[in-house]
Amino acid sequence: MNIECVKDKLVYAISKAERVTSKNITLPILSCILLEAKNSSLIIKSTNLDLGLEITIPVKVIKPGKVAVSGLVLNNFINNLTNDKNITLEEINGNLKVYTNHSESIIKSFNIEDFPNIPKISDGKSFNINSQNLLKGFKSVMYSASSSTIRPTLSSVMMYPDEDNIVFVATDSFRLSEKKVNTKKHKEFNQILIPFKNISEVIRVLEDIKDDIDINLNQNQISFSYNDLYLTSRIIDGNFPDYKQIIPKDFKTEVVVLKQDLLSSLRISNIFSDKFSQVVFNVLPKEKKLKITTKNSDIGENINNLDVVIKGDSLTISFNYKYIMDCFQSIDSDSITLMFFDNTKPMVIQGVGDKSFLYLVMPMNK
Repeated sequence: MNIECVKDKLVYAISKAERVTSKNITLPILSCILLEAKNSSLIIKSTNLDLGLEITIPVKVIKPGKVAVSGLVLNNFINNLTNDKNITLEEINGNLKVYTNHSESIIKSFNIEDFPNIPKISDGKSFNINSQNLLKGFKSVMYSASSSTIRPTLSSVMMYPDEDNIVFVATDSFRLSEKKVNTKKHKEFNQILIPFKNISEVIRVLEDIKDDIDINLNQNQISFSYNDLYLTSRIIDGNFPDYKQIIPKDFKTEVVVLKQDLLSSLRISNIFSDKFSQVVFNVLPKEKKLKITTKNSDIGENINNLDVVIKGDSLTISFNYKYIMDCFQSIDSDSITLMFFDNTKPMVIQGVGDKSFLYLVMPMNK
């Protein structure tokens, strides 16, 4: 293999591909990026078996060929070349020589026959969606997924179609996030569960794309395609919990509060909270106050009284304040509504005037 290419294009592609590699002691080939030069293109591939990425960039191919090298080494080297606009990649004696007018390196290669195939979906369902809307859906709910893989369905983000929306949902059984993204371009498909650990990398790979991307899926894989970029992820085989059953159908108490006021109060709660991160909400309709109390026997106690609009009954209920704080990143409204049924049922949070996002938090036992 022998090619000449523009450095910026190579840096862009290798930086994305390197993130999908894996540091696997038993399968060192997963730490590699596969480079294949043919026609007038360089095809760059990487995979960690859960995710697979393929990016094609235009290059001058002097001699076609394939080589697999450490993604980390290649990425670090080309990212630190500051004075050159072009890079030459050449296979010499089975290794890869990378050089410019000012610098050169020899990078050890690996056996290309060991590099896994990246699945291509040809028999599934397909639709397209604006990339930023897709990423907003993922970002709005991903923090609610479980970090434990004991129950794979809970360590995932679910997607499913609902009329003109695609709905994103995640839960770890203590809290739940649901985000509806409007799109009229999708086709009907069954719910799909994407592993939580893959979502952050999907976001990083697609984050600079502003246009619509093509999504293809079958029973085992989902892929995201845009121009010369192709990303595929494994899908979890399982059924997501019927989460709608735990969302209260009606509420006895509703509190409207400024988002920034509640966020500031919860940040103070962090200072005085106990090892369980417990915060007590006391809803006081007559005083039109939401009293937020935290107490730690080793530090002290804090009480914040927030001016709010209340409709319904008084209530005292406890939560893990960290779970509440997480949802603010998904709410664009200046004011939010807190909805309660009683002190044994979950609290539901929504932005005022925005029904596209719903957040549910289970109360703590006293």
